[in-house]
Amino acid sequence: MRVPLSWLREYVDLPETATGRDVQAKLISAGLEVETVERLGAGLAGPLVVGRVLTIEELTEFKKPIRFCTVDVGEANGTGEPQEIVCGARNFAVGDKVVVVLPGAVLPGGFAISERKTYGKVSRGMICSSGELGMGEDGSGGIVVLPPEYEPGTDAVELLELVDEVLDIAVTPDRGYCLSLRGVARETATAYGLPLRDPALLDVPAANTHGYPVRIDDPQGCDRFTARTVTGLDPEARSPIWLQRRLQKAGMRPISLAVDVTNYVMLELGQPLHAYDRARIEGTIGVRRAEQGEKFTTLDGAARVLDAQDLVITDDRGPIGLAGVMGGANTEIADAVPDPETGRIGGTTDVVIEAAHFDALSVARTARRHKLGSEASRRFERGVDPLAAAAAAQRTVDLLVLLAGGTAEAGVTEIVAPGEPRTVTVPADHPDRVAGVAYGRETVVRRLQEIGCDVAGADELTVTVPSWRPDLTDPNDLAEEVIRLEGYENLPSTLPKPPAGRGLTGRQRLHRRIGRALAGAGYVEVLNYPFLSAHALDQLGLAADDPHRRLVTLVNPLSDEEPALRTTLLPGLLGALRRNDGRGSHDLALFETGLVFLAREERRLAARLPVDRRPTEEEIAALGAALPEQPRRAAVVLAGAREQSGWWGRGRPADWADAVEAARTVAREAGAELLVRQGAYGPWHPGRCAELAVVVDGTEHLVGHAGELHPRVVKALGLPARTSAMEIDLDRVEAAGEPVVPGPRISTFPVATQDVALVVDDSVPAGDVERVLREGAGELLESIRLFDVFTGEQIGAGKKSLAYALRFRAPDRTLTVEEASTAREAAVALAGERTGAVLRGA
Repeated sequence: MRVPLSWLREYVDLPETATGRDVQAKLISAGLEVETVERLGAGLAGPLVVGRVLTIEELTEFKKPIRFCTVDVGEANGTGEPQEIVCGARNFAVGDKVVVVLPGAVLPGGFAISERKTYGKVSRGMICSSGELGMGEDGSGGIVVLPPEYEPGTDAVELLELVDEVLDIAVTPDRGYCLSLRGVARETATAYGLPLRDPALLDVPAANTHGYPVRIDDPQGCDRFTARTVTGLDPEARSPIWLQRRLQKAGMRPISLAVDVTNYVMLELGQPLHAYDRARIEGTIGVRRAEQGEKFTTLDGAARVLDAQDLVITDDRGPIGLAGVMGGANTEIADAVPDPETGRIGGTTDVVIEAAHFDALSVARTARRHKLGSEASRRFERGVDPLAAAAAAQRTVDLLVLLAGGTAEAGVTEIVAPGEPRTVTVPADHPDRVAGVAYGRETVVRRLQEIGCDVAGADELTVTVPSWRPDLTDPNDLAEEVIRLEGYENLPSTLPKPPAGRGLTGRQRLHRRIGRALAGAGYVEVLNYPFLSAHALDQLGLAADDPHRRLVTLVNPLSDEEPALRTTLLPGLLGALRRNDGRGSHDLALFETGLVFLAREERRLAARLPVDRRPTEEEIAALGAALPEQPRRAAVVLAGAREQSGWWGRGRPADWADAVEAARTVAREAGAELLVRQGAYGPWHPGRCAELAVVVDGTEHLVGHAGELHPRVVKALGLPARTSAMEIDLDRVEAAGEPVVPGPRISTFPVATQDVALVVDDSVPAGDVERVLREGAGELLESIRLFDVFTGEQIGAGKKSLAYALRFRAPDRTLTVEEASTAREAAVALAGERTGAVLRGA
């Protein structure tokens, strides 16, 4: 909302020394977002006067049309002689009154005017356009032609109100009343502690039965409709300069007198209006819902197909306007055009003024449905004062009578749906408790009265909310008004005092440890949006009945291409890998930790929690039960070289073993024992996929997969060849871990190393053999490492040889050979019993 300071002063007697910056500071303190203060005419210096064109000589010897003019500027040039001016514009004629800037003047932007020779003539000044004067573009881009009543030599700076300050206010949705000079003036008067001259306080005649007939078929969509008629308008009447300049400063373009007046009153009072050509209305004006598929052409010339939820203004033919949005072309005000046969000036002479109050939600939906935002819909969406309709209609009638010589008909139509003022009950000390400041009852009542409320009661206040504040609905809204008017800057700053002993939870500490461990292993963390599409799951090759395909779809997604919450971290990670690879980074190791969202089999509707009290434990539990499951996951993706080559030797590419090791890194940080065995699932290569499992309370749980991605997935996603990935469930890994991860034990006694080579079936996983050896060796075993895998004729078909290095050490003594050998034999015996392993060469 653009608010000229000169216009604002009509309603509030601001101090003479108050500048736009001063008013801006006051309004910002009161809670309004005043973004800028524009200084119109900054740097403008005269003489700038009205001139009358005496002669025009066309100079035709140049590439473009040039005119040499003489202009009467009165005594402004000091001689009274005509001023000679060269001009290229062509939208003025001999006898027209124009704006002339004389040598020595400076136009906005630092454009100095001097006498100079051009096109073979001496130009002593310039005839100005609206753009050159800083008035804004009027659509023609030509010279400003003034009404004939102004005398040559009149000061044009004062006439055109070229020097002013304009406040540009970003009006938030809850302060729709500030989309008017009336609303901003009220806030300004309150901020300065000055009285307000309310422009809506007019003498309005009572409704009678002689007005234009109106029928309301949808009182919920339109609860108030005022119609007034003005006849005998002069079709040649034009908007006076003061009216045009106020519209221009407010950011609107002057069009015609009737339209300009309705726009002016809308800016002044905040009530959108519409003027219909009475001669083009047939029968009764009505308000109803549109019929599905009904067609209608709006003022912008677009033919629109209406929806059954659209609220429309009609006559006996059908729709003549989209209620609260835009009028129709079939009742548009006609311009004054001379008849080619008779020479008589035609145009609209009788108008019907509509001032109505429409349902905010209905107007908003209609405007969005038809992609047709307007100044009227912008105000109705945010809430318009329903009691201002009659005053706005009267103000429009008065201006049309004054400026266009019309006659106001005695008939007044006003249809009002029954309704009561809204009241809110609030304890007198409620603002004190919200702000933590002792305002006192007197201050609370005074501030509420300043915003237009009627207040009654002592300790318990009954507040009647003013009609222009539909946003005030509960005690906290009233508390906010008191606090903002008392000044947010006056609220004391107090730091919260958390109870001692509160720190990071175990879950948070594990999360950080895992992130540090993966970063230390060479991975780079990425953060992705938690959204995906079903197509991403298709690219991963997941089966149709896979649980990850049960998506939680958002009602209002950020992007229609990704309407659901993620059930796996891999699509986001693989997308990040693909983008980085495409930008030249080919050796990549990325990781992410975060939540995934798994739909529950039983869908529940989340209840809306109350805002007037703390929710009960049952209500919170019911809300939690309606949410999807949100386990934490960790995932990594790798491509390119894992180890770079150099003078130290050859490097190596990343492969499935690195992905498995990343899973082991995560498990180590959680203090959990990770079971790794061959598997086959979704996006992974069936021959290079490992299942990851943990044991919780004696039960084995599958927690993830790791390995090389399937070639089909790599091709579908455009990934580098042999890309590997891992994803693991952190919550289950944490549950399988030790409550406290013990630190490493350091023994000063020597280690005893024993090697063992076992022959097992090809189908037996090496991890299973390692786990059994660890269990059989007992507490003396410090570490175990697989250092060789051999297959061949020497050990037989369908067999493989696994060679392990076992390190034994005791914390309190040096082990004997017999102790180490006994432990080794026990490990081999248990491996033979559990996996069928036999010593190689036995």
